[in-house]
Amino acid sequence: MTTHAASAGLCLAAVAVLTLSGCGMMAHGQNSEGVTLYQQGYYQKALESFQQAVASDPNNADAYYNIAATYHQLSKVDSQHGYAEQAESYYNLALDHAPDHVDCHRGLAVLLVEQGSSDKAYRLLERWSERSPSLSEPHVELARLYEEFGDSENARQQLLAAIEIEPTSPRALTALGQLNEKEGNYAQALANYQRSLWHDSMQPDVQARVAALQSARPAGAPTAGTAPTRTVNTPPPVTR
Repeated sequence: MTTHAASAGLCLAAVAVLTLSGCGMMAHGQNSEGVTLYQQGYYQKALESFQQAVASDPNNADAYYNIAATYHQLSKVDSQHGYAEQAESYYNLALDHAPDHVDCHRGLAVLLVEQGSSDKAYRLLERWSERSPSLSEPHVELARLYEEFGDSENARQQLLAAIEIEPTSPRALTALGQLNEKEGNYAQALANYQRSLWHDSMQPDVQARVAALQSARPAGAPTAGTAPTRTVNTPPPVTR
C-alpha cells in the first residue's frame, strides 16, 4: 500500500484498478468522495462516505483508516464527544486488516501521544518493527517519535537502521538530512538530501533545502533558524 503523508492537504494513493473487484471500485469512489468532503471541511459528511466505503468493502483498510483520521481531526475541533476514542478504535480496525499500514501507525502514535500515552506510542511502533523486520518504515516512524521528544541520538540510530534495511528509502534519507541540518552538520545534510532526491526527485521541500544549503556562504552555514523542524503529524485520509 502506497500513501504519502502530508501535514496539510490530502493525497490520493495510486489506484490498482486491475486488482479491484466491483465492491472495491465502489469503495474507492466512496473513499474519493469522502476525501473531497474532508478537504472542504465537511467532516461529518466525509464520515458518511467513508462508512459507506466500509459497507461496500468490509476488508478495505484504507476506509477504516479514513474514518479514524476523520474522528482524529474532529477530536481536535471538539474533544467533548468521544471522538478520540472512536479514532483509536478505527485505527486499530485498520491495522487488523493491514498490519503494515504506515499512515495508520503514525496516526495512532500521534493520538496516543496527544492523550498522554507516549509509552504506548513507543510500544506500538516497536512491536511493528519487531513484527516486520524487513520494513524500513517502522524505524522511520520511531525516529520521528524520538526526535519529537528531543532524543536525537536514538532518532539517528533508528534512521540508520532504516537505511540499512532499505538504502534507497527517500523518507529515511530525507529525515536523516533534516536531523543533520538541525544539528548543524550541513555538509552531511546536503549529501543526505541529494541522495534522497536521487531516489525520488518529486520532493520540492527537499529541493528547496538543497538549494539553500548550496547557496550558503562557504565559510558558514544557513543562518540560525533555517533548518526545518519535524513534528509528529497525523496524516490525512487517503484513497486506494
